[in-house]
Amino acid sequence: MSFQSKSDSYAAAGVDITAGYKSVELMKAHIKRTRNEGCLDDVGGFGGCFALPTGMEEPVLVSGTDGCGTKVKLAILLDKHDTIGIDAVAMCVNDIICCGAKPLYFLDYIACGKNYPEKIATIVSGVAEGCVQSGAALIGGETAEHPGLMPVDDYDLAGFAVGIVDKKDIIDNKTMAKGDVVIALASSGVHSNGFSLVRKVFDVENADITTPVEELGGKSVGETLLTPTKIYVKSILALLDEVKVKGISHITGGGFYENIPRSIPDGLGAKIDRSAVKVLPIFDLLAKTGDISERDMFNTNA
Repeated sequence: MSFQSKSDSYAAAGVDITAGYKSVELMKAHIKRTRNEGCLDDVGGFGGCFALPTGMEEPVLVSGTDGCGTKVKLAILLDKHDTIGIDAVAMCVNDIICCGAKPLYFLDYIACGKNYPEKIATIVSGVAEGCVQSGAALIGGETAEHPGLMPVDDYDLAGFAVGIVDKKDIIDNKTMAKGDVVIALASSGVHSNGFSLVRKVFDVENADITTPVEELGGKSVGETLLTPTKIYVKSILALLDEVKVKGISHITGGGFYENIPRSIPDGLGAKIDRSAVKVLPIFDLLAKTGDISERDMFNTNA
């Protein structure tokens, strides 16, 4: 289909609608990678259609929405936009997997000061990669050009995921008991958490964050901080096939102190062996550079 829509008046106001059409065309190849058995149509309509899987006694839809926070600012500063979409997907699907829900589909929303089609398509390539990693289909989204509201090179990225779980298999904490074991899955880094603090500590707008740093294994601060959020979906789904899981916490912006209690019933607490917690070098460097207490580190980051 070719679009004949063009508005010189709208363009004079700062919005190039033809750039939006080009963005869609450029991102279609990335979106195609995410298609799964539930997809019913191609991107470009007014709504994404998805057929629910069969075979469950009482299927329950589980939804989650989130963004990447101010980690987006780092992507903009480094002019590297192909991984931030993974973060957007991860922050949503890592939430819904806590209920035991298998992700079905994802929709993204990109707000930008100016629509540069190649940049938008690059951002969506990361979203598509996150969808592939989690088994979700990217069935739609929105790119909104906001001249006057945002600087031309700025953008923000958010989205939401929908998953499904049989009602009898929803993970809750009703059977959790004293003596149950807490198991941690390692993070890939700072994920998308606490980046207002991270940006302040490393003064990312002004400092050199592209030079290799010995403490980071020869990687730069910028490269290390942009490491995409780990997507835990397939690991958790495999675990659920093997053992009875009584509760899952997604450790996000509130760290251990906020998120672990959310999966524990009243009357119980979690005892964490600090010596068993392996800390990546970026966290040590962050704490040292910002003179951040250990408690605040565990109350802020992944």
